Parts: sequence; C-alpha cells; structure tokens
Amino acid sequence: MCEPRHFDVRYAINPWMDAGAPVDRALARAQWQALVEAYRGHGHTVETVAPVEGLPDMVFAANAALVWGGRVFGSSFHAAERRPESAGYEAWFKEAGYEVHRSGAVCEGEGDLVPAGRFLLAGTGFRTERAAHREVQEFFGRPVISLELTDPRFYHLDTALFLLDEDSGEGDGTGGGNIAYYPAAFSPGSREVLRWLYPRAVIATEEDALVFGLNSVSDGRNVFVAPQARGLIDQLTDRGYLPVPVDLSEFRKAGGGIKCCTQEIRS
Repeated sequence: MCEPRHFDVRYAINPWMDAGAPVDRALARAQWQALVEAYRGHGHTVETVAPVEGLPDMVFAANAALVWGGRVFGSSFHAAERRPESAGYEAWFKEAGYEVHRSGAVCEGEGDLVPAGRFLLAGTGFRTERAAHREVQEFFGRPVISLELTDPRFYHLDTALFLLDEDSGEGDGTGGGNIAYYPAAFSPGSREVLRWLYPRAVIATEEDALVFGLNSVSDGRNVFVAPQARGLIDQLTDRGYLPVPVDLSEFRKAGGGIKCCTQEIRS
C-alpha cells in the first residue's frame, strides 16, 4: 500500500475525476489508515511504498503490478500522468528481492488482472490492451480469459468484479473459485463467459457497483467492502462470508476504492 500523502485530483483520466472538486486529504489519510488497521486486525501483513510528491494517484497500489507465484509483472500506464509511478514500485519490488518484468503493452496491473485459481481474468476496453493479455499469459504460463469492459464508469476490471474465493466450490469445478460482479459493465459475450464460468456468482446491482462495492478485497472468508454497498453486503453475509466494511469514499473522487489501494503479494 502507499500512503495518500500527496493524494489529490489534479486531472481527469476517468469519469469519476473532476479536477475542480476539492479533496479532503486529512479524511483520505484517516480512511486509508482505517483500511490498514482492518487488514492487520484480520491477520494480514501490510507493507508500504513511499509516496512520491507530484504523483497524486500513487496511492492506488493495485495498478502498479501483478504479483503471482512470486513473479512480478510490472505495469505500463495508459495515462502519461501516471507513468512515473512505475519506477517507485519497481524499486520497492527489487529491494524486496523480486525481479520485475515491465509490460511492453499498456497494462495496469491488478486494476485489470485478477488471478482466479488456475487461470487469470483480464479486463480490456479502456486501459489495459489485449496485447498485454497475451504477454501476461506468456509470462506466467497460465491461461488468460479476456473480458471486455463497455461502461466507462467501470474502466478497470476491479471496479466491476472481484474474486471471492479460489476454492469455494461455488463455481463449476474449473478451479476458478467464485466471484462477485456487475454484468452490465461487460460486453454481451463477456457476460456469457462469466455466466458459464461462475453460475453461482454474486450478482451486484448498479447501485452497489456505483459505490465501488465491487472494488473489494476478499481473503476467502473476510471481505473488505464499502459500507455503502448494502445489498452486496447482505448477499455476502447470506453466502457465509464475513463483510468488513471500510469507508474509502474520499477516494471515489479519483475513481478508486479498497482494492485500488491494495496490491496483493501472492507468493
């Protein structure tokens, strides 16, 4: 994670951003710290990357890379304003002993790449290019399932879908676990793929998706989720998950939430 010391909305690179809207940086820091404490309180380790002045979106650590099987596939950002973030994250990974492969095509890390058991769900349409899907498949040697995003409000896959449990038994036996998602964010063909792969998925409403309820993090039991996503929280509870509401509403001004602020290190 990366402290939001310099968090701000200085430009508009997604429909949520309004450069004229004020940001309450003190509130953002308090909300971010509450997320850190929630993770630690549920047994997770939190490492931090030093923020860099002039990079207001660096707090969105998920976009910096995909770490899977101890290998790091680094990002190449779509927006010029965000491209310098890669250097700070690469330096952290290298200091921690990882080798980093920088994507040749536009790729925004866990924003559009979701490991799901034996395969990888990969979003495209607004940020990450399809060429990156091919590159990440070659890098990790895992099959990639491309999903087309069609609603600009859900410009990253992690705003429209998240993995609930890799081994929940809720899917069809393919080894992909189960997910929660908002079908209208996807093309018709991608909706059919998700319906086939995850016949028992949790289906979110537009209302819950718009408060970034799907920008959540699940450890297979606890689901760190926006408290405003009340319908989704009820569904998760009914399925036996334990919702952990954490309010990151100040970050929605930049189009981010819980998952955006969280880079998962998968050994």
